[in-house]
Formats: sequence, C-alpha cells, structure tokens
Amino acid sequence: MYSGKAGLHKNSHFLAAHATASRWQEAADACLAGLGHIPAEANVGFLYATDAFAGVLPEIFAYLKERTAVAHWVGTVGTGICGNGREYHDEPAISLLIGSFSEEHFRILPPLTDKPDAFVRAERAWLARHDHHFGILHGDPREMQVPKLVGELGEAVRGGFLVGGLTSSRNGYPQIADGMVEGALSGILFDVDVPVATALTQSCAPFGGKHIITQCQRNIAIRLDDRPALDVFREEVGEVLARNLERAAQTIGVALPVRGSDTGDYLVRNLMGVDENNNLLAIGEMLSAGQPLQFCRRDPASAEADMRRMLRALKARAPRPKGGVYYSCVGRGPNLFGAESGELRIIQEELGDLPLTGFYCNGEISHNRLYGYTGVLTLFL
Repeated sequence: MYSGKAGLHKNSHFLAAHATASRWQEAADACLAGLGHIPAEANVGFLYATDAFAGVLPEIFAYLKERTAVAHWVGTVGTGICGNGREYHDEPAISLLIGSFSEEHFRILPPLTDKPDAFVRAERAWLARHDHHFGILHGDPREMQVPKLVGELGEAVRGGFLVGGLTSSRNGYPQIADGMVEGALSGILFDVDVPVATALTQSCAPFGGKHIITQCQRNIAIRLDDRPALDVFREEVGEVLARNLERAAQTIGVALPVRGSDTGDYLVRNLMGVDENNNLLAIGEMLSAGQPLQFCRRDPASAEADMRRMLRALKARAPRPKGGVYYSCVGRGPNLFGAESGELRIIQEELGDLPLTGFYCNGEISHNRLYGYTGVLTLFL
C-alpha cells in the first residue's frame, strides 16, 4: 500500500514530485499524479530513488519513461533522496524533476570508464559551438578513476564546469543515462544557452593553524611542519579528544586547500586512523610533500550558517530560479540538521517553493573536483 504522501512543485519550465511507498509502482504513480499534466515539450527527466529500490530501478525507469513520454533520462540511487522541503532516508522513495530544453542545447553523457576521448570525438561539432559547458554527473564510488575522469572531462569539453554526486547504496550501483548503464561516470551536458547558477556549502569548519606536510607515504602523514604528525594532531584537537584518538577521528577531518582557489576553498577528507606507536596519521587522500593541511571539525551550527550563506548568495545571483538539483553528502542530512528534513527545509525557507530533486551522495562533484561533506546546489534560471 501507498504509505506516504507525494510532494509536487511546478512552474512553467519544470515539474517535480516525490513520494514514498512500500511498492515501487505505487511510489511512481504517486509521483505521476503529483506531476499532473506533462507538456509535450518536456524532454529531460532526473530520476532518483532510494537504494531500497535499487534492484527495480530498471522497471521504475521504463515505467516512468512510458507514462510520461519524456525521451531523455538521467539518474541513480542513494541511501537518501530529496525533493523541495523533504528528505527520504532509509525508506523506499522516488524523486523526479522534469524539464523542457531545446534538443540542440544538451547531450546525454554515455558511461565513461576511460578517458572521454571517444565522447569528445563523437560530439566534436556540438562542443565546438560554445566555449562553456555545464555537466551534471553520476559516478560509481567503487571506481577509483572517478576523480581523475571528472577532471579530464572538465578539461575536454571546453570551459567545462561539472557538478553531481557518487551513488550511495547498499543494494547495487545503477545509473541512468538514456538507459540503464554501469560505469565510472555518466550524466548530461548542457551548453551555455542553458543558464544555471551553482554553489557549494561546507559541513566542516577548519580550526587551528595551517600545516605543511613535510614527509608522507601515499595517504600516510608522517611529519607535519617537520614534527611527528600525530603530535601536531594531539595539540590541535586538545587534551580531551587527545585521550581518545579513535573518537577524535570520528568527528575531526582534514581540510586540504584547493590550489589556485581565490575563495579559500578546501577539500574535506576523512581521518582514516592513527598509529600511536609510530606517530602517524592515515588520511583518505593521496598526499604529497609540501602540501598544506588543516584540521576541521564537523559542526551542525557551522554547517547551517554556511548553508544559509550559500543560499542567500545564490538567491542574489538568481532571484527567480525555475528548478534545481541538490547533491548532499550522506554525512549531512539528519546527521547534521536533525530529523524532519531539516536540511531541505532550510533550502525551502531561503528559496521558496522550488521544483527540485537530488540525492545523498558518497562524494559530491563541484567545479570538476570530488568533495566530501558538502552540499552542491544547482539552479536552472
């Protein structure tokens, strides 16, 4: 039986709906009812389902494509998904956004498992028309080459700016790109005639001083500022957390400044573990000597403040958005903003009743890089 309610949001260019139900067809039908009349020119759909439906995503996709007559679809699954003002975590649910775009202004990105050369050759004429392109991508977190592929694709498509997220799932990692696909990366690219505004918000606030990695091996920090790395960490986190380093590693992360950023941007990576015998830190990223590093703390108050800052800055740039997609880390949502869809309610409070979809990711893509513990919002203008 249908066990929840559908949400729906509409304007002249986009339709969105989301619903929960124990059976996929009931959730899909609730979304279709929420969408209402779908105009004939609607031709692109974004489809996200919670991983409870991962095994039946092919059926959901085929059903919605037939019922809506929307020709092009992209999407994936997540442990959580969202619509405007609503999050679904650990329950069966579907979220949709349907839009209308000129066929000349977008291309579906087929699954990439290697360099994007074949796609670039096939779409050479289309890519040559404009100097800037915007992409929304879905990636497989099991594929180690994903961060490299994101960067290579961004360079290959002339002025590429890529956003999106990596599938989060306990039941398979399906993707949709005009069909059911598997691979490191897939999605959709738009040319500059599809106007967007996008921004990123951080969950973690840096603290203490900046340090330089003076000795490392792969992802192991051996010395910071020419001192044992673990000694520096102990001093930064304080006496209480230093007594329980395993607990400290659960709340403290590492901020790696983005080289060349003029906004102080940084990538957050997990602190994977400590070696007290050898005074070492294991970090969830390959390191290099001379690289700057700062410790950061996951903090709900800082996360909300930064999110509202981001939303207000976006609203100033895009006061009347037509639709949106939101990709947030699985470590955010109820973990930082509490129950009752706290994170998505903030978006609704700041931007109003906006047709929106998205999912909770195993890594977020923004500006051709893979982030962690962030939220990435894109608005169609």
